[in-house]
Amino acid sequence: MTLNIRYRQEQSWQDDAPGIHPRLKQIYASRGISHMQELQRSTRDLAHYQQLKGMSQAVSVLADALVQGRQLMIIGDFDADGATSTALCMLALKRMGAKRVDYLVPNRFDFGYGLSPQIVDMAHQQGAELLITVDNGIACLAGAQRAKQLGMQLLITDHHLPAAELPVADAIVNPNLPGCDFPSKNLAGVGVAFYLMLALCRHLQEQGWFERQQLPIPNLAELLDLVALGTVADVVRLDKNNRILVHQGLQRIRSGRCRPGIRAMVEVAGRECGQIVASDLGFVLGPRLNAAGRLDDMAMGIECLLAEEEGKARRMAVELDSLNRERREIESSMQAEALKTLELLSFNEQELPAGLVLYQTDWHQGVIGILAGRIKERYFRPTIAFAHQDDDIVKGSARSIPGLHIRDLLEEINSRYPDIIDKFGGHAMAAGLSLHVDKLAAFEQVFVQVASEWLEGRQLQGELLSDGQLTASEVCLDFAQLLKESGPWGQGFEEPLFDGEFELLDQRLVGEKHLKMMIKHPSGQLLDAIAFNVDLAVWPNRQIKQVQLAYRLDINHFRGKVSLQLLVEALAPV
Repeated sequence: MTLNIRYRQEQSWQDDAPGIHPRLKQIYASRGISHMQELQRSTRDLAHYQQLKGMSQAVSVLADALVQGRQLMIIGDFDADGATSTALCMLALKRMGAKRVDYLVPNRFDFGYGLSPQIVDMAHQQGAELLITVDNGIACLAGAQRAKQLGMQLLITDHHLPAAELPVADAIVNPNLPGCDFPSKNLAGVGVAFYLMLALCRHLQEQGWFERQQLPIPNLAELLDLVALGTVADVVRLDKNNRILVHQGLQRIRSGRCRPGIRAMVEVAGRECGQIVASDLGFVLGPRLNAAGRLDDMAMGIECLLAEEEGKARRMAVELDSLNRERREIESSMQAEALKTLELLSFNEQELPAGLVLYQTDWHQGVIGILAGRIKERYFRPTIAFAHQDDDIVKGSARSIPGLHIRDLLEEINSRYPDIIDKFGGHAMAAGLSLHVDKLAAFEQVFVQVASEWLEGRQLQGELLSDGQLTASEVCLDFAQLLKESGPWGQGFEEPLFDGEFELLDQRLVGEKHLKMMIKHPSGQLLDAIAFNVDLAVWPNRQIKQVQLAYRLDINHFRGKVSLQLLVEALAPV
């Protein structure tokens, strides 16, 4: 047994790049970086808000409402991107003098996703005069129509891919709108919201608003911690613009100049703000924030982000941590059921269908997205997990593999078979949909059929993209620190992964299913390594003396000591 490893292809640099470590230069080049300019992380290098189509109209609508003292209502979403977007707009608008601003987040169990007619009615009952959507709205035609019927203004900010028909609104800001020249199509919802607040702040400043209101001009860079968290947690591509936003937000968190709620979540998770890296936003903070929207009400997560008092932030972070533990237990049970179902179908690697569709009546709809992701990782197939929503509607969460755009695939199904899917939307790698339960069997059939067509000729095996084997001089703390400082790493700009064969000197289980190892590099260097969630049917095994590893360099901080360890992504006996 060997690992399925493919080595990244080197690209050429267009400038000399003096002072960059040769291996780091190679890593950057294989990720499409060809100029030093693409590595700049200053806010001065951010794309300008004026490049976003519809921005001037959006600012005009929002500024007029602010000046007239109208009731503003932010309509958020129940994931980490939606929560950070909502909190950011609440904080920014209040700093800009908004006296009447509130938010609503649809509970996924009662209202479903986005700007539904029901959530519009609720906002109207609470006196809303201008609705501002964040991280949603671009596909909410019925909700937008309802807002207009009730005489409300509507400002949509979103980043999801629009369909052919756009909702009727007073202004729409979305980098993926047709004809939008904004260079980063990968902005998260919180990134779009941040740009809107920047543009509004500059407009109000030019109009003399802050001077008339005797308000200090707000420094919106103070909210970049929220932008970084939402961007990484939503797993959008870290292009140059997003890397700048995430880097700047991380710098605030590391220096302790972040929201009390973020600091509290870091501490409750047993981490230190000074050591946080981008992946921690996605795997440590994001799940805790998401747990509120998955199991309860995302208002809890938003209130944690809005909290100004440390004690309140801490109490709410503890509640979020508890919800996340519950979420993990539910997910683990659902995953075991799903894997058992797949095993009963007796697929071998060659017989697996091109796409997997899973459904069980008692599954929790707040966790199906994570479940779909886990099954996709295990079987390397686009996967949709469905849960019961109400009497005859099931809700699905889809996760895809590289090279298959899942939202486009759903659109293709909808165009060929328009009577199967009720609603859908999403991105290249993740999407959501709903349909009548009696259409589920038909949907599974056409999903597998279309996925098979789109994946024809593809080798459907998970592979590890490696940056090569490290020399003894590179397997060291200094190089690990250099890599840590050279990010932020994430989706589309993956953290470097290396591989090699090592002598396995010692192995033991820690935390029930994690393998702690002592290994020897071919040079004779002794190294610590850890692999999480190993296959207990294989490991530990004292008969195995040589091991092939795919790993990342990590810096371990323990009881005041700093040491190098290898974080093992995959391992196989040699």
